[in-house]
Amino acid sequence: MYDYIIVGGGSAGCALAARLSEDEDAKVLLLEAGPPDKNRYIHMPVGFFKMTGGSLTWGLRTKAVGNANNRQMLFPQGKVLGGGGSINALVFTRGCPQDYDRWADEEGCPGWSFEDVRPYFRKSEDNEIFADDYHGVGGPLGVSNLISPSPLTKVFVQACQEAGIPYNPDFNGAKQDGCGIYQTTTRDGRRCSAAAGYLRPVLGRKNLTLLTDCLVTGLVIEAGRATGVSYARNGRLVSARANREVIVAAGAIGSPKLLLLSGIGPADELRAHGIDVVHDAPTVGRNLQDHFDVDVVYELNGPHSLDKYAKPHMMLWAGLEYTLFKTGPVTSNIAEGGGFWYADSAAPTPDTQFHFLPGAGIEAGVPPVPSGAGCTLNSYFLRPRSRGTVTLSGSDPSAAPIVDPNYIDDPYDLKISVDGLKISREIMSQKAISRFIKKEHFPGRQVSSQTEHEDYVRQYGRTAYHPVGTCRMGSDDASVVDTELKVRGIDGLRVVDSSVMPSLISSNTNAPSIMIAEKGADLIKGILPAVQADRQAQQGGHHG
Repeated sequence: MYDYIIVGGGSAGCALAARLSEDEDAKVLLLEAGPPDKNRYIHMPVGFFKMTGGSLTWGLRTKAVGNANNRQMLFPQGKVLGGGGSINALVFTRGCPQDYDRWADEEGCPGWSFEDVRPYFRKSEDNEIFADDYHGVGGPLGVSNLISPSPLTKVFVQACQEAGIPYNPDFNGAKQDGCGIYQTTTRDGRRCSAAAGYLRPVLGRKNLTLLTDCLVTGLVIEAGRATGVSYARNGRLVSARANREVIVAAGAIGSPKLLLLSGIGPADELRAHGIDVVHDAPTVGRNLQDHFDVDVVYELNGPHSLDKYAKPHMMLWAGLEYTLFKTGPVTSNIAEGGGFWYADSAAPTPDTQFHFLPGAGIEAGVPPVPSGAGCTLNSYFLRPRSRGTVTLSGSDPSAAPIVDPNYIDDPYDLKISVDGLKISREIMSQKAISRFIKKEHFPGRQVSSQTEHEDYVRQYGRTAYHPVGTCRMGSDDASVVDTELKVRGIDGLRVVDSSVMPSLISSNTNAPSIMIAEKGADLIKGILPAVQADRQAQQGGHHG
């Protein structure tokens, strides 16, 4: 018997478990389907290259995507303590203020404007460089500058400036526009996932129980109230009860899947799988959004990139430097540099994001170069208009759901994706970096016309690992959760993770998922939202 049961030990789940267990009288159970985060590659930033196709994911593939030449694409989602935050490229960005203002003003989510959520971003953050209205110091999530950025990454940033994109030292400050080197979710040269930053320091709390390798098979719902969960562990089916609330934090794929398996979703679909309808909620699993990533790969004219460390003696040297000094290539998150810029000059805020990787063949599905010395630049449209779905393949909890991201269904998404690809190639043609390039390996000179660019995007675009939106938050009856993240139609049940985002934010999604958990914890505890408390304190100060 627990007070709170949290399903999913990803970024949001770990943060929630840490915050809810601050109340010594609240017994908290955190259930994670994957193993503990003991794999050594998780904690070395450069270990990202092992993660996107590895055993620490769910092994998902998409449904054949019609607008992308009917390809079934690899769709990595973390299946390990820390979730996506344990396997991602550690890039620390959170989008622009207008994203959150759009949630509040246009998408029916009052209380979620940037001014409302800014305190939670700051509360979560422990930034080694910045301390201002946009950044926090002393929070659980370590945020650092790269210790040893590749010289090639610095050259890339110069090339961006030659292409007309100004330098920006802080993508999370007053202005998102520009190019630079990303800050990363690291501390002292090691990955700082929510598992490392939030959860590990508090695992000694007597009121907090963590169970890994537990597949939650369903929610227990009695008389319209969530009272617990059932889960499989070591070949046994176990149940646990929650006195106060069950909180689903299984991510944009796992959360709708669990609701659907538990009878919360479109009634016709549930009945087709032989699942009893507990609550007819037509939009569960709808509204899926993801960034559609397009890569260009270059072969270099010498050993200028991280690829040279693939040789055994170089790898040994890099490992020794990291062990002794916590410096060198092992401290690289690989996706070191990047920027935010405009493919559509009329866009109010940057509509395209870039990641520069001083290496080739790093992510699953992206080709290496023949010489073994390359680099990669990818781009994606930040605010896709296309919407996909997550549906069940059957009633078996161990079966993978059907993920249909429906990429580039809207013609505008394709247009901006192509324009982003063209900007990538323009950046890489600049003098600062072109002197290190032997040739464009992928797509190559054969792609030059508009039609050829479009064909390339359709054939080689892929996930950027940022799915959101499948348990949409809103004020309307059709939304899955309300603005306090409570599931409509079921008492004692909330969803607290990236699936509640009404629309995708203009950046990587790890930091916003943690912000949602920070605010969600306050909502669950009944604490006055931080921004309201600040306003009241200021008003009190004026009167005093």
